[in-house]
Amino acid sequence: MEYAQHLRKLLRPLGVYDLSQGSLSGSELDALGFGLDQLSGRLDYVERESALATAEGEGLRRREALFARTPVQYSIPLRREAIAALLRIGGDSFTLAAINETVSGCGIKAVVQETDRFGWVKIVFPDVAGVPEGFEQIRSIILDIIPCHLEVVFDFRFLTWRECEEAGYTWRMLREGAYTWKRFELAVSETY
Repeated sequence: MEYAQHLRKLLRPLGVYDLSQGSLSGSELDALGFGLDQLSGRLDYVERESALATAEGEGLRRREALFARTPVQYSIPLRREAIAALLRIGGDSFTLAAINETVSGCGIKAVVQETDRFGWVKIVFPDVAGVPEGFEQIRSIILDIIPCHLEVVFDFRFLTWRECEEAGYTWRMLREGAYTWKRFELAVSETY
């Protein structure tokens, strides 16, 4: 009833209308105010969902529907970043810098690195230990983004024996920490 009160405030100085609750004029203002409140709420929703930076539901779903493959849906901020990355893909997106700007369109942070081997690139996921959840979908999107003349190798981060030795891990420490093998191999502290 914000708008009904606002309309009463505007008309009160005229002194011509009976603006009390239950009067004909008051009831008319309540009805108009209710309609304007509904419209205001709908306009707020449309404004939020129409901008990628603020979209939360319908606005993200409609944008994702524009692409052949949708990004893995981890969180709203990551979905926004992925859509923005996919929208940046253009005809001049073949440099390493341009590919790195768009490859996060898979839904998580991914980095493309050149290798010593001509025509090969390596994809790493610096914020994820092991194979990312939803990897098949992520892989499909990345392969759509990477120029087709490049061969791609995916590099997943696991704890290495050298890191175990350098950290001074012992089997006793692992037993006391109640590590499973899977949990232990994902206990990666370094990032790329």
